[in-house]
Amino acid sequence: MNPLDIVLEIGAGRGELTGLIAPSVKKIYAVELDTNLCGPLKDNLKQYSNVEIINQDILKFNFRKNFGKSGNKIKLIGNIPYYIATPILEKLLEFREIIAEIYITIQKEFARRIVSKPGTKDYGSLSCFLQYYTEPKIIFSISKNCFFPAPKVDSCFVGLEIRRDYPVNLKNERALFRIIRTAFNQRRKTLRNSLKNIIPQQKLNAFFKHYNINPNIRPEDLSLSNFLNLANL
Repeated sequence: MNPLDIVLEIGAGRGELTGLIAPSVKKIYAVELDTNLCGPLKDNLKQYSNVEIINQDILKFNFRKNFGKSGNKIKLIGNIPYYIATPILEKLLEFREIIAEIYITIQKEFARRIVSKPGTKDYGSLSCFLQYYTEPKIIFSISKNCFFPAPKVDSCFVGLEIRRDYPVNLKNERALFRIIRTAFNQRRKTLRNSLKNIIPQQKLNAFFKHYNINPNIRPEDLSLSNFLNLANL
């Protein structure tokens, strides 16, 4: 964080993290859904003139309306519950043109899925989706014993930098994600069999031959770049 940063915190709670960030940034928007926490949040942060408290569901927050005209990209930070992590990330990426970076604390299992590479059991459609739009990395792990009350699982602090360029010039994003979802819905099958209902066999054969890929490859062994090349067919 630096003195010019505009930060939005998801789930500010009572403001423990907000209070640590506020002295180091230009502005911080503390978004908190729980109305009962907004009073204590306001009291705990009253000494900071650069804090604005927003009592709203982050899934209903319009980033473009609030930040789209400023021209400044914002940074996001938050501790995200596992059950809602995917919808929140999908929501944030809808507004990726005004977001620079996302920093979140999430369940360790979910973090592994985000950063996983081809050929691993955690690699799947979520990995491809987030790695297409961002460059994710696990910054550090957090033991469950660091929280009170302690949850049942460990967590990770993850950074996702929004991509400004892509490994392959993609013609159709909808086609890409349809292919990826279909492939991983039947990940135990070969790619040839899992995609046979949406891509003609002759095109698949041409793809395998052109990129020197084993025709019996499974979805989890295909890189994101290769999925992009396949979608461009």
